[in-house]
Amino acid sequence: MTSFLTAERVEQDSKPHDTRRLRLFSGTSNPALAHEIASYLGVPDGPRVIKRFADGELYIQIQESIRGCDVFLIQPTCAPVNDHLMELLIMVDACRRASARQITAVIPYYGYARADRKTAGRESITAKLVANLLAQSGVDRVLAMDLHSAQIQGYFDIPCDHIYGSPVLVDYLSARDLGEMVVVSPDVGGVARARAFAKRMHDAPLAIIDKRRSDHNVAESLTVIGDVAGKTAVLIDDMIDTGGTICQGARLLRREGARRVLACATHAVFSPPAIERLSEPGLLEEVLVTNSIPISDERSFPQLKVLSVAKMLGEAIWRIHEESSVSSMFR
Repeated sequence: MTSFLTAERVEQDSKPHDTRRLRLFSGTSNPALAHEIASYLGVPDGPRVIKRFADGELYIQIQESIRGCDVFLIQPTCAPVNDHLMELLIMVDACRRASARQITAVIPYYGYARADRKTAGRESITAKLVANLLAQSGVDRVLAMDLHSAQIQGYFDIPCDHIYGSPVLVDYLSARDLGEMVVVSPDVGGVARARAFAKRMHDAPLAIIDKRRSDHNVAESLTVIGDVAGKTAVLIDDMIDTGGTICQGARLLRREGARRVLACATHAVFSPPAIERLSEPGLLEEVLVTNSIPISDERSFPQLKVLSVAKMLGEAIWRIHEESSVSSMFR
């Protein structure tokens, strides 16, 4: 078991598990992750039919009785975001009408999270809109991983359990010989995340990249605050989208004398031209991501390492079902 599992859970392992009222159902966005979670819990991925009509409308039917059950719907709302979000909402409605006792939306990647505030006039706060849609569809609880900003938890008028992918990344890095290491935040907004990551990495020193954006998905890195010369620099972010922020940061760290540069992120969004940028020879030694978003063979490259968060999500699901603490997983 990975290090995020505490003694409390180890003690629970000796008790018989009653899974009769625990049901898992996966959408089409990441079936491989759902299968891993089901294997960890010893609960099958429930039978359901998901198909489209000729005009593109979705049809979903749950094919077993879930009356009085705790239902967990596993569906990251990754690209195509609108399709996967609508699929999740329809699954929720089907479960609510089938008299499920409690419906939990397990969303390893929460789409629209970057639109979490107004930065100009006449903008929508889409992260809040999605939260409203989920609550109105009949979701009783949300389990999300590494939200773009912690404030999104407050957008829900229902319980929202927020867990982190960093322990999986820390476990992997701790087993590596990285030498003298510095954790680097690619922008000022990610300092809290980087500081928490550095603390887990035996209180490693912290550096910050001062970054300016001229437009959406366009980043220009300016300077490094902190000492990175001769060290292994680990860039940490919640997601990698087009790769502009990470790659410009990596180039700056190389110019400042970093001996090795690694990039870590929970969500591998990888919108074009991310693959070309991240696979640039001599830039990044390794790119560590989790499987919160599925990564096809076409989007793989030599520096990429994908780590599984299935055990962590499975553990959180079990604790919610057993009505025990989720936050204690990270103490």
